[in-house]
Amino acid sequence: MTSNGQPNIFGSIVALVTPMHADGSLDWAALERLVHWHIEQGTHALIAVGTTGESATLDVEEHAEVIKRTLAYAGGRVPVIAGTGANSTREAIELTMMAKRLGADAALLVTPYYNRPTQEGLFLHYKAVAEAVDLPQILYNVPSRTAVDLAHDTVLRLADVPNIMGIKDATGDLKRGLALIQALSGKIAVYSGDDATAWQLIGMGAKGNISVTANVAPVLMSHLCAAALAGAMEQVNQLHALLSPINDQMFVEANPIPVKWALHEMGLIDVGIRLPLTPLARPLREPLRAALAHAQLLPHTQG
Repeated sequence: MTSNGQPNIFGSIVALVTPMHADGSLDWAALERLVHWHIEQGTHALIAVGTTGESATLDVEEHAEVIKRTLAYAGGRVPVIAGTGANSTREAIELTMMAKRLGADAALLVTPYYNRPTQEGLFLHYKAVAEAVDLPQILYNVPSRTAVDLAHDTVLRLADVPNIMGIKDATGDLKRGLALIQALSGKIAVYSGDDATAWQLIGMGAKGNISVTANVAPVLMSHLCAAALAGAMEQVNQLHALLSPINDQMFVEANPIPVKWALHEMGLIDVGIRLPLTPLARPLREPLRAALAHAQLLPHTQG
């Protein structure tokens, strides 16, 4: 915990996929293997049922069970953050209450999507959740997915709200990210949500990377984040060269389609993914396989 009582969350924070069997049912054995594997491989924190975890197609009971089991499998070895965002403020409060009751270390709340609230609506939404649930909360801005953008002025207002501890900036706009870090002056943490530019944002003062790529390359991403935090640029450049082809391939179709296919190719999960998402298109598979091989992540390429 930090001096202000917030959890010390930093480094490589994986936005875990939710493993599923071919019929779409949840694969608890695979989830357990993934959690243990990530901790052994150096991942610094886990996110359960974020958007990468297909939160949109899990029902409330499944949502709770994934959080509960992730916490149990982690066993307190690393922080576990629960995805509790919703486009209904009432639902976001209920999900965040559930996460607190289950013992999560923090919650990650994506901006309300589709209904496109005003900035005042966004402020009041996050303020309501923070006031209703005494649990550290991380804002999540990903306008490319939600069709709503959390403006800097709104983030600055929210930084003064108790329980709000950070923001995941998934805009990929480094100039904007630096301006946000400077304006916040350490009031709350900034985390990158863009694998391709995470090392640069960490170099500018971000505390870590909430990562899709870490699902398939936990050691490399952990080392990259640690090196960026330490300012070890030679190591950063070497690791970035290995990870860059994977980062490029992780979003050739909507997340988590590519990352789930990659994990299946690595022998770590079954093929399951829920409609309306579908398995990775066949023409896109070989380039992703080549990127995994480049980083020696396929079973036959590991040294």
